[in-house]
Amino acid sequence: MPISSVIISGAGPSGLLLALLLARHPTTTANPIHITLFDAAKGLDPRPRAAYYGPAAVPVLARAGVLQDIRARGFDPRWMTWKRLWDAGVHEETGGNGAELLGMIDLDSGADRQACLALDELGALLVEHLAGRANVEIVWGARVVGVGQEEEEEEEEEGGSAWVEVEREGEGGRRERREADYVVGCDGASSQVRRLLFGEKNFPGRTWDEQIVAANVNYDFTKWGYHDIQFFIHPEHWHMVARLCGPPREYWRVSYGERSGLTHAELLERVPAKFEAMLPGHPKPGEYEVVGFSPYRVHQRLAPSMRVGRIMLAADAAHLCNPFGGLGLTGGIVDVGGLYDCLAGIHDGLADESILDVYSDVRRAKWTDIIDPISSENIRRLFAQDPERAAETDEFLQLINRVERDEELKKEFRA
Repeated sequence: MPISSVIISGAGPSGLLLALLLARHPTTTANPIHITLFDAAKGLDPRPRAAYYGPAAVPVLARAGVLQDIRARGFDPRWMTWKRLWDAGVHEETGGNGAELLGMIDLDSGADRQACLALDELGALLVEHLAGRANVEIVWGARVVGVGQEEEEEEEEEGGSAWVEVEREGEGGRRERREADYVVGCDGASSQVRRLLFGEKNFPGRTWDEQIVAANVNYDFTKWGYHDIQFFIHPEHWHMVARLCGPPREYWRVSYGERSGLTHAELLERVPAKFEAMLPGHPKPGEYEVVGFSPYRVHQRLAPSMRVGRIMLAADAAHLCNPFGGLGLTGGIVDVGGLYDCLAGIHDGLADESILDVYSDVRRAKWTDIIDPISSENIRRLFAQDPERAAETDEFLQLINRVERDEELKKEFRA
């Protein structure tokens, strides 16, 4: 049977993207798929978060009709580098903060090349594309507090429905029940849908000892020879600096490791010393502007399943990884693209509901085999090796240097 309605818990980028794909789906039935998004927040999340969309995510964004706008409002990064950060001394010839180039990747890979747009700006763009669509409703200030499903009486026939219970802000705890053919949890790392399905603490994996601070910064990195993305290897001051918009604006993301156990106020108090140690030119307060500051813990976790009957999980609600390399954001977008394909196949009569098990199995395998190990190596590379020997001992750095010297290997690497 065609799908008549889908409820999405979470109006962040993954939920909005899924809603847009479903809303745009061409239908031969009299009525389109109706999508309702519930989100506990009052609006889009403005905090500094991910911004880079890897090649695997780009086709999904193109299918949603937003890729051109992303490239127009953001930019296409070209160079990604890894550097060894020295402990002291200003070395003008190596970038002003005492850094030695260890490896570089050219990100220009054709139509599916990476794109960059801050996640809060992507959210606003998706809301724009959803505006005016009669089959989409976004309800802010509405917290999902219950989920469930009712199956058909005869097992040989597909059917049934799923439902959510929602508490709306300012209504004194009154609950409203809404039903749909399917419910999708796109409600982030603290997903209430996942907790309701599997329990409060059933999110297998681990939490890194290291804490991350993400800051959006206005500072002239270009004059110090910075590329679009650079990772700095150092046992204490390991960090990443990435451009957030195209030249001539000097608006950058600085993400760095900090000691565990510090309060938000203590982390903020340490910013001047950290920036003076890490950034080129060793700037003092007043020589840069911090316009966004967001400390957070990082995890490697995977839900027991991404499907329970008519209730699905996607993106951070289903799995987490550390942010270095952008695999969490890219993987979440690919989740959304795959789930859309499955729901579209069911809607069009090309697949039955068993395809949703395939979605869960395939995406969980991708996390286990690719996202988890690679993202873990990405963060360890920055602090868990001897910077002086990294060029000699790090197999990944050796590989990318061979790639940049060998055109045939470069083609294979990008394929």
